[in-house]
Amino acid sequence: MAFSVTRASLDRKLSMAKRCSHEGVVAGAKAAVIASVAAAVPTLASVRMMPWARANLNHAAQALIISTVAGAAYFIVADKTVLASARKNSFGDAYPGNI
Repeated sequence: MAFSVTRASLDRKLSMAKRCSHEGVVAGAKAAVIASVAAAVPTLASVRMMPWARANLNHAAQALIISTVAGAAYFIVADKTVLASARKNSFGDAYPGNI
């Protein structure tokens, strides 16, 4: 079975890819904000209450902990969102009647 590649089909695929990546960025940013707050509260609380943390976690270490959690959350959620959108769209391409 041969498929012909037209300008319209390429434009449609490009717009789907842009939409998928945009959805991933938005979902990743939301997850990063939530993860930042979720990591900042216990990190900052432990620095105030625990003597070991007060002595060993300076401001740079605290920022590193919080930003690492935020970055990991961003990339994990963005990747899962883009893959889920791509999977959904690839099934739609396989069966053109089911879009």
